[in-house]
Parts: sequence; structure tokens; C-alpha cells
Amino acid sequence: MSWRMPELPEVETVRRSLETYVVGRRLRQVVGVWPRAIEGGSPEAIQARLSGRRIVGLERRAKFLSLVFDDDARLLVHLRMTGKLYPESSRRRAPEERSSHISARLELSGGLRIVFEDQRRFGRLTLLNDGAAYRRFSDRFGPEPLEAGFSLDWLRHNLQVHRRMIKPLLLDQSFLAGLGNIYVDEALWLSGIHPLESAHQIDDERVGRLRRAIRQVLRRSIKANGTTFMNFRFLGGQSGGYTDQLLVFRRDGQPCLRCGQMVTKMRVAQRGTHVCESCQPRPSGAPSTQRGRRRAKTSSESSDSPPRPL
Repeated sequence: MSWRMPELPEVETVRRSLETYVVGRRLRQVVGVWPRAIEGGSPEAIQARLSGRRIVGLERRAKFLSLVFDDDARLLVHLRMTGKLYPESSRRRAPEERSSHISARLELSGGLRIVFEDQRRFGRLTLLNDGAAYRRFSDRFGPEPLEAGFSLDWLRHNLQVHRRMIKPLLLDQSFLAGLGNIYVDEALWLSGIHPLESAHQIDDERVGRLRRAIRQVLRRSIKANGTTFMNFRFLGGQSGGYTDQLLVFRRDGQPCLRCGQMVTKMRVAQRGTHVCESCQPRPSGAPSTQRGRRRAKTSSESSDSPPRPL
């Protein structure tokens, strides 16, 4: 069974789907809390601090959701592998299923309940008491790739000062916020950069392609409501639509959409990695990797249209 943590597009999809439900309502109480779902606090502390406060925003930072209250307190939600956040009325469940895997319920004004459901129980809620606490939290992460701080100059400079391979660097949340295995593979394929390439050896032209590729795949996925393989759902159980638009991720054993050569799977920094080594030339001196072995499909078996080049 292959569980995947929601990445920036999936968390942003949840944020957008919930925003109109929660903003403007007051938190009445937090009920049915699984105690270990609270990071660095207790259900009682959350109740005492936030009860009666009005929600003025629902934001995203990296892969975290942030309920913003009218006195600058925040409640962070980290979905991790299987967490789901949705209005209780948006899902129809049998009575015996309604308490299964529920980590918490947020009771809001107007009779609305927001359910935090988490099958594997890795998701967490964290109370931040004020703006200073949130800034300390936010400072752990690199820039948001769809915001102005992720400029070409920033990326060029910060790649030049790193000697790490490009894939693990892009996965590092302290370097760049929100990317995970799916969208790093997609962006590297789209920009023609091998995941084993050393960051400081990427020339200016490819740096520009990489920045455009990262932003392009994230925007495409957000427009399609993210990627679902088995566990990501939002609102009433809807799946993400980007699964059918994937360029290279999980296409091992199939023809590359750009050149027709077989996409291969290898291990890079302990992560399954999808690459076309014709379009993404392996750098000289790169370490050997373990490749997956899957039957190559013929071009007639693939109905995907080639993507437009950057």
C-alpha cells in the first residue's frame, strides 16, 4: 500500500474548498479529540485559548493549513499521510463509521462541524498563541514557489551555493516550501534536469527553465484539484484530477511523452524517482542508482498528448 503525503497543490485545494465554510464563524468547542493528535499541547489548552474566537482566515504555509483567529492566534493542521479536513455534512457515512479514524471535530457557530479524519493517525493540530509564534514557525521554511520571493535571482543564487543533488535539495522544506516527490519529479522532467545533477552545476538557462517548470506544474495541479492515488480527498470525497495529467511521475515503463524513450524509476535520496534519461541526461560522475524494472509499453498504448515545451 503506497501512502503519499499531500503536497502544496493538495493542501491548497483543501484550503480553497474550506475557506468559505469557516471564515467569519466562531469556534464554539473542540470535541472528540484524540489526545496524540495535539502537537505540544492539550485539547483543554486549545479549548481555553480559542473558544469563542472568530476565524478571520484560512491560510496555507508549505504543507500546513492555518486557521487564523481574530486575536492573531492560529491553529495549524498538518494532514500528513492520510489526514482529511471537511465539513461533516459534506460526507454521507453509515452511523457505525462516523467515529472511525476521527482525530477531532471543530464545532463552529451556525451549527457547522469541521471534521479532522485521519486513518493512520499521523496528522497533527498545533496551537500558536500569537503572531510571534507563527513567525517562528514560518521561518522554518523556504519561500513559497508561487509567490514573489521565489524569484529567478533568488533561485540562481541559492542553487549556486549548494553542492547537493537537485532533487533532495528541492525536497528540503527549509530550502523551498511545499514541494514533494510528485512535483519535484514533474518539474525536473519538464525542465530537462536530471535529479542527480548537482545544484551548483545547473547553468542560468536551466535555472530559468526549472523555475518556470516548478510554477507551471503547481498551477496545473491546483487547477485540477491536486493528485489522488489512494488517500487524498477533499470535501465530499472528491479526488484530485491531476492524476490523469502526470508527465513523468509513476510513468515508469511507459514511453516518455517528449521523446518516446522509456521512463525509468530509480532511487534518489531514498525516494522513488521517475526520469527519462534521454531528455534528462545523467551528469558525468553521477552515483549509480537502483532502477525499477517494468515492461515498456508501446507508443500505441499511451493516449497522452505531448506537453508544450517551456
